[in-house]
Amino acid sequence: MTANPLVIGALTAVVATSAAAEGELNIYSARHYDTDESLYGEFEEATGITVNRIEGNSDELLARMKAEGANSPADVFITVDTSRLSRAKNAGVLQSIDSAVLEERIPTNLQDADNQWFGFSQRSRIIFYSKENTKNVPQTYLDLAKPEFKGKVCIRSSRNTYNQTLLAAIVTHHGEDAAKDWAAGIVDNMARPPKGGDIDQLRGLVSGECEVAVSNSYYFARAIRKNVKGVSDNLDQIGWIFPSQDTVGAHMNLSGAGVAVNAPNKENAIKFLEYLASDSAQKYFSWGNDEFPVVAGVERAPSVKELGEFKADDVLLSDVAQNIPVAQKIFNEVDWK
Repeated sequence: MTANPLVIGALTAVVATSAAAEGELNIYSARHYDTDESLYGEFEEATGITVNRIEGNSDELLARMKAEGANSPADVFITVDTSRLSRAKNAGVLQSIDSAVLEERIPTNLQDADNQWFGFSQRSRIIFYSKENTKNVPQTYLDLAKPEFKGKVCIRSSRNTYNQTLLAAIVTHHGEDAAKDWAAGIVDNMARPPKGGDIDQLRGLVSGECEVAVSNSYYFARAIRKNVKGVSDNLDQIGWIFPSQDTVGAHMNLSGAGVAVNAPNKENAIKFLEYLASDSAQKYFSWGNDEFPVVAGVERAPSVKELGEFKADDVLLSDVAQNIPVAQKIFNEVDWK
C-alpha cells in the first residue's frame, strides 16, 4: 500500500499511516526526559510503527552497540551534545543516510558532514551573573578569562561534554594557543573547584559563591517554567547574557540522532528522524523541555522566549567536533579538573 503524506510545516514528508506501516523501531537513547514520551507516542500514532526504547548513559549505549556488532537491534541512537555525536561517528556505530526532508529542514551547520548525525534541538551555553555583585558583566566567553574575574567564576568540570564542545568551538574560532590561554585563565578565575551540574552553577550565584557562571540556557528556562530548588525563588537575582553578539554569536550545543550502522529497520529509522524535524516535534522540544527548535519559524515556549532574541554561532558543528580531542588535551595541560 502506498504511504500517505504527513504535512510537516510548509514541507511534506512521506511517512506511513497507521494502516500502512508495519514493523518496529528500536531506539537507544541517552536523553533522559520523561516528557520525551509524547514524542514517541505521537510517532507511533502517526505511523503505526511500534517504538521500543532502551535508555542509558551515552558511553554505555555506544559500548553496547559496538559489542553487539552486526547483531545489534539498534535502529536509532539519540544523545546530547556534539561531542557525543562525534564519538558515536568515530566509533563506527552510525551510517550515512539520504533524506531530502532532513537536508532541507535541518540547518547545514547542525548536520554531520557525512550525514551520519543531525541536530534536532539546541541549547545555548551562556553566561549568567549576579545582578547584585557583578559590576562589569563579561560580554564574551574570552572575557571570562580576564584577571578581573579572578575567584569569581563557577563552571563545571572538564569531563562535562558541554564544556568540551565549548572549548572545541573556541579552538575552531581562535586557534589552539588562544584556546589554551583561555582555559588556563578560567582555571585561575574559578571561585571553587568544579562541582555539580549546570543548576549547581546557578545556585552558586544565589549563594554568593561566585559572581558569574556558565550554564546551558534550558536549565534556567526550566526554572522559569517550574520550580527548581534554589533557583526559581531567586530569578530576580540572576542576569544573563548571550556572549559574543558582536562577533561569532552564542555557542550552541545539540541534542541529536543518527541511524545505527546495522539498523534492521533502516526505513523506519529514517522516518523517525524526519519526524523529529517536523513542526510538531520541534515545538515539543521547546515546550516540553525548554530547548531551542532547530527548524526556523517553529514557536518557542514562553520560558524560552523570555530569554530573548540573540545571534547564534553558525559554525559548522562537524568542524567543531574535529577539535574535541584538542580540547580534551588542553584541559589536561591546564589542569582543569
